[in-house]
Amino acid sequence: MNLKEQVRMMLNMTSLDQLDLIDTLQRLGLSYHFQTEIRNVLMRIHNHNHNHTNINKDLHATALQFRLLRQHGFNISSQETFADFQDEFVNFRTSLCEDYKGMLSLYEASFLSKQDDNILQAATQFARTNLGNLIHQNQDSYLSTLIDHALELPYLWRMPRLESRWFIDVYATKQGMNPLLLELAKLDFNFVQATHQTDLQYVSCWWKSSGLGEKLSFARDRIMENFFWTIGVIYEPQFGYCRRMLTKVNALITTIDDVYDVYGTLEELQLFTQAVQRWDVDAVEQLPDYMKICYLALHNSINEIGYDILKEQGFHVIPYLKKAWVDLCEAYLLEAKWYHSGYKPTLEEYLKNAWISISAPVILVHVYFLTKDRITIEGLKFLKEYPEIIQLSSMILRLADDLGTSSDEMKRGDVPKSIQCYMNESGLSEEKAREHIHYLIGETWKKMNEEQHKDNPFSKTYIDIAMNLARMAQCMYQHGDGHGIQDYETKDRVLSLLVQPLPSD
Repeated sequence: MNLKEQVRMMLNMTSLDQLDLIDTLQRLGLSYHFQTEIRNVLMRIHNHNHNHTNINKDLHATALQFRLLRQHGFNISSQETFADFQDEFVNFRTSLCEDYKGMLSLYEASFLSKQDDNILQAATQFARTNLGNLIHQNQDSYLSTLIDHALELPYLWRMPRLESRWFIDVYATKQGMNPLLLELAKLDFNFVQATHQTDLQYVSCWWKSSGLGEKLSFARDRIMENFFWTIGVIYEPQFGYCRRMLTKVNALITTIDDVYDVYGTLEELQLFTQAVQRWDVDAVEQLPDYMKICYLALHNSINEIGYDILKEQGFHVIPYLKKAWVDLCEAYLLEAKWYHSGYKPTLEEYLKNAWISISAPVILVHVYFLTKDRITIEGLKFLKEYPEIIQLSSMILRLADDLGTSSDEMKRGDVPKSIQCYMNESGLSEEKAREHIHYLIGETWKKMNEEQHKDNPFSKTYIDIAMNLARMAQCMYQHGDGHGIQDYETKDRVLSLLVQPLPSD
């Protein structure tokens, strides 16, 4: 019997063991192998009695069950789930504070809060405060490591593939860990890594042949980072075509962003924007020489993607792809005009444009076609107007980017970012402005939690990618500008995921 079949048998255990197993499979990066089985287990638990663990007053079991059910789209009330853990004043009972495992599970579950989830919002603060106070008193090094990690950034906000690489090492130190799961996780990690290496070889050859890195010396050569982004949003081995084409999109975005931010004059940027609006090969004639290669690389690459989709699914999608690029270039141009005129937008005015200029709409429009899920007329209508899931994912990317990059970008000369806009508007310090942007990110995640399970024409794969793009933003800009500046931390992350295989036992 192979390892995967043994895991399938393990999914038939008692309920709490099943929940811990599902959580471990997700953290180890193995759950994509068992999606049907996991869904069936959670369906049985939910249909039987989604609050049955409260009978034993087990905070860990209750919080873990809540997180897994809500994460997988089951309608479950936070108020009903956690009522037994509150006192007569609707506060979480202080007697819970020394239950480290339960408090950690409550903390992680709280990040599935929706806008009206007052209980979960209280749970976040309650658990964070008490975990921070008690962390060093805990004698379990495995649990202490998980708590430190969660307090830095919650599990549900982390980039899945990088989190799995981290957790494999940590799980190996757990007392009573399952060696079968660890072995399967290592084998699967190395298999997926080999798939990613093949994808990277393809995009590296494309990048070199494009001439963009060589001919446009002012532009960032970030093909590894651009590919790293695609692993962050969709790492499963069967989506190689999506990763390859999306890396091209990311590389084109980075190059065109540098044209607008770093090199082009305002007059040249207006010409380039008009050329993209025309989407015509002849439009290249009006451009300066350095822009011609950039424009043709964009035009030819996106038309090639459109051709592939027309050939395979029978839909002419270039108008949708073109619109996304036009919107991006127009947003870039507006920021360039603000910069050259010295205009300082309000935060609201800035964000109205900046969720587009961060390029996430371009990425997510292309993703809809690149996963090779079935294209529908309803889906195309939604896509054209940038539905809420795209806008929210884009906003988190914008705000996280601003937190990580705004200081450096302002030094080299750029339009004020959200932090500076809020400082100008409020008169508050940079520290207070950063706190406000962190608050906005948290509020946007609550909206994302609501939006991901609403009725819409998009596949679960697509919704997961939109969520993962927001997670990837938090990863890339957690400690500064992990994309624009080739820092050691980003290099180490790329090496750990793309170059260094895990040793077998």
